[in-house]
Amino acid sequence: MKYMILSYGSQQDYDGMAGKDTGKPAWTAAEVAAMVEFMTDFNNRLEQSGELVETRGLADPVHTRRIGGTGDAPFVTDGPYAETQEVLAGYWIVECESFDRATEIAAELGKCPAPAHIGDTAYADVRPIAEAPPEFG
Repeated sequence: MKYMILSYGSQQDYDGMAGKDTGKPAWTAAEVAAMVEFMTDFNNRLEQSGELVETRGLADPVHTRRIGGTGDAPFVTDGPYAETQEVLAGYWIVECESFDRATEIAAELGKCPAPAHIGDTAYADVRPIAEAPPEFG
């Protein structure tokens, strides 16, 4: 079965990783390097185990366009400007034996080095990927 592991962040998080002043401590170069090393190792281990299908990180939330509306009146808003709103930051698609195994994989992300104010609030979601349309009725 395939599962999607979703990680979240805010524009403030992205800015802090880039060393910008956000009102919270900016990441140091060493903290960024430790995170990159962890993620590289994490992804390599999943690839070697045969469980990694795909993984991607997403660009800063300010580069987002939100499209909504109904009928003939759609709207487009540039960037949700996520200082106060978390958005999808990246994802992994894994293929593994069970929901429990996908949960174990996602739990490993909690070991990723980060400043305390990031690590204390970080989380990931794990969702099964539907292989067929749902049955209604």
